[in-house]
Amino acid sequence: MTALIVQARLDSSRLPGKSLLPLGGRPLIVRVMEALKTLPCAYRILACPPDCVPAFAALAGELGFELVPGPKEDVLARYCLAIRRFSPDRIIRATGDNPFVFADAAIRLHEEALALNADYAGYAGIPYGAGVESVKSEALLRAEREAQSQTEREHVCPYLYNHPEFFLLHRPLAPLVWQGPDIRITVDTPEDYKRAEILYNSLSSGTSSVERYRGEAVIRGARGLFP
Repeated sequence: MTALIVQARLDSSRLPGKSLLPLGGRPLIVRVMEALKTLPCAYRILACPPDCVPAFAALAGELGFELVPGPKEDVLARYCLAIRRFSPDRIIRATGDNPFVFADAAIRLHEEALALNADYAGYAGIPYGAGVESVKSEALLRAEREAQSQTEREHVCPYLYNHPEFFLLHRPLAPLVWQGPDIRITVDTPEDYKRAEILYNSLSSGTSSVERYRGEAVIRGARGLFP
């Protein structure tokens, strides 16, 4: 059984409140959840700090996501709270600042992780802001027990890929159709947000809602707009 967990917060220092900024007329976090709703998961969870609950609760419910509050800085602990609540075997980890996440690539990566029984899986070579990670729940629970550094706890998965002696890692180069390491489609700065508005509007006018979250369409759109 798999749970999708999207992490989000509101107090970004570079772009405060970015999760609620409008993108195509809806909050950015809604676009992230929309992109990931096609993933075959038993549970869909939005994990956020407690101070974000009033802003996120209705949006999560609208998209069929459970809301799980947890520590603001210790995001690894936040994920493990969700694991203990819903008891999934695996987690697909996504972040709330990636409205153009590749849903099709996420499904393929997760299938590969399941086939290999990998503790951790993540594609290399895709655009910055396009990917997810597929992780065994028991691996994250071990990381929570053992990880000490702020980086390992804030970014959830570094303890796993920093310790290949403990975990089976699957970190292949992505299939060619999804490669684009020179492309940036995350939203972390005001400039990122301006580009996201342009890209979203372009994809909305030229593709179906399903195609808008397919990697090939996003890459084609980004290269056409930001060569």
